[in-house]
Amino acid sequence: MFEPDRSSTRSAEQTPQLRTTVAESTVLQHWNGLADAGNEASFCSAWLSMQCSRISGATGGLLMMPPPAKGQRVVSTSWPAQNPSLRELMRLAERASVERSIVISPGSDAVSAQAFGVLVALPLGPVSQPIAVAAVALASGSSAALAPETVAEQLRWGAGWLEALPWAQTSKEISSGVDRATSCLDLLAAIGEQPRLQGMAMVVANDLAARFGCDRVSVGVMRRNGSIRLRAISHSASFKNQGRLVDAIENAMEEAVDQRSSVAYPPLPSTERAVAMAHRALTDIIRVSGASLLSVVMAGSKGGPVGAIVFERHRAESFDMNVLKLAEAVAALLGPVVELQLRANRLLAGRMIDSAGGGFAAVLGPRRPALKLGVIGVIALALFLTFAKGEHRVTAKAVLEGELQRAAVAPFDGFVRSAPVRAGDTVKGGELLVALDDRDLVLDRLKWRAERDKLLQKHQEALAKHDRSNLVLLYSQIRQAEAQLGLAEEKLARARIVAPFDAHVVSGDLSQMLGSPVEKGKTLFELTPLDDYRLIIHVDERDVRYIAVEQRGSIALTGMPGDPLPMILSKITPVTVAEEGRNSFRVEGRLTGPSPHLRPGMEGVAKIDTGQSSLVWIWTRRVVEWFRLVAWKYLP
Repeated sequence: MFEPDRSSTRSAEQTPQLRTTVAESTVLQHWNGLADAGNEASFCSAWLSMQCSRISGATGGLLMMPPPAKGQRVVSTSWPAQNPSLRELMRLAERASVERSIVISPGSDAVSAQAFGVLVALPLGPVSQPIAVAAVALASGSSAALAPETVAEQLRWGAGWLEALPWAQTSKEISSGVDRATSCLDLLAAIGEQPRLQGMAMVVANDLAARFGCDRVSVGVMRRNGSIRLRAISHSASFKNQGRLVDAIENAMEEAVDQRSSVAYPPLPSTERAVAMAHRALTDIIRVSGASLLSVVMAGSKGGPVGAIVFERHRAESFDMNVLKLAEAVAALLGPVVELQLRANRLLAGRMIDSAGGGFAAVLGPRRPALKLGVIGVIALALFLTFAKGEHRVTAKAVLEGELQRAAVAPFDGFVRSAPVRAGDTVKGGELLVALDDRDLVLDRLKWRAERDKLLQKHQEALAKHDRSNLVLLYSQIRQAEAQLGLAEEKLARARIVAPFDAHVVSGDLSQMLGSPVEKGKTLFELTPLDDYRLIIHVDERDVRYIAVEQRGSIALTGMPGDPLPMILSKITPVTVAEEGRNSFRVEGRLTGPSPHLRPGMEGVAKIDTGQSSLVWIWTRRVVEWFRLVAWKYLP
């Protein structure tokens, strides 16, 4: 019995399955190409292949997107890769683009130039503004060649993919932008919790290493001399013992900063022109096959670089453009934050230099005219105060006293009988001030008067008897009695104390002490003349060197602040008085103008004219002298 060959049977059974698998793989590849909206060339190729495979008898195809126009880039895709009718399809497509309608033309063999099949070209999209032009070559005798309108209908149905391509690209870009913004915000929230630059750099390095899938991320900041100082390495608390690696990373950062652009190794399409010698040297130190590096520059608020970030992957997975864009977005976000941290960590002198630089930039820049006018006004005022002259005046406290001051004292021990005046009263010369009790004095006067009369009588009797020895004794006793009588009369006369001249009663009040005893020599009243005063000015020891006799000025009394009185200095005493923690000299002066409302004891503020001086010196001399004294005290 004949047995069929099993190998041939198995081969026959497996062949359709293999063809089906290849066809499914091709269709899947086309769908994947349509899903990749970011690669326009791949998308157009997949779309043209998909359309041509669905058209019966299609031998070639061409897609031009957008339609050809002068000065415009056109994505041209043909199917298959070796298309014998490509030139004819291009000419027909250009014709259809110009005519804005479907064009059908017989084809020809590329070798024998004989008629071969049918060519169909038509614009796709709106009639007023097509988005693409498609052309298809159909084999002779095929069903599609007999009815080319069906080919046009098929292409129009598929044009929806081409119309949706710009929207898909925009959506993908927006999605990428949202992802980048989300990553930046998350990173910003993480670094916002760090008050110091070192802690912030460490958080940034660790977060970026996890977010970008990197084996190591390094963060460096600019020094004042323009070099880079490495601040943090991801997952490393300290890197002091890795001097060679640190130098290589800093060199890579400086290479990116010097070029003011991102550097990738192996290079990416946007970084092909960047120099990457330091990055290549860093990969030699890493000693890992397939390692890739990416460096981005952190720019400050004014566009200048403030640091750099280096991303490292120690595996066969290089960085792509999406990672580069995200890294640049992160660097753009971190730049101003790092700049603020650098300014905050500077010493007081550095901050003052920054403030001065910012002030000069604002004044000399093209903006802020109000500030410029203000600065010009301040400079003009400073020049005026420097060269303008003014009267230098020494200010001091002053007290008004009487030129003469008399004291009414108790002439003997006695008792107060009457006191018609008291402090503040004005008295005339000879007016009674106080009267002491004189009853004992009257009796004493009578006693000695009677004693004198008795001795005079005895003296007459002795004289009649010519008693010479008794006359001498009586003569002495009479003189003694007369002296005691004179003393009693003198005391009796002084029991009434009167004003020696017209005066003000400065002190003294015995109206509540009637009948009270007073001791001999006790001051009962103080009197000063009515119109004769002197000023006692307490000049601070810092200003006494500017004072001289005969200098003039004015005084404003507390009771008459709106009526300054002229004065002239008459005497400077070389004696200091400690008052309120300061030493002052007692300077005497006199008023040069009369005033009917003056009273002794009135206080005020005196200003003494010492001469013309610069206004700046007048207003700043106290501060300058204080600084000189402090410098003399503390400097060696």
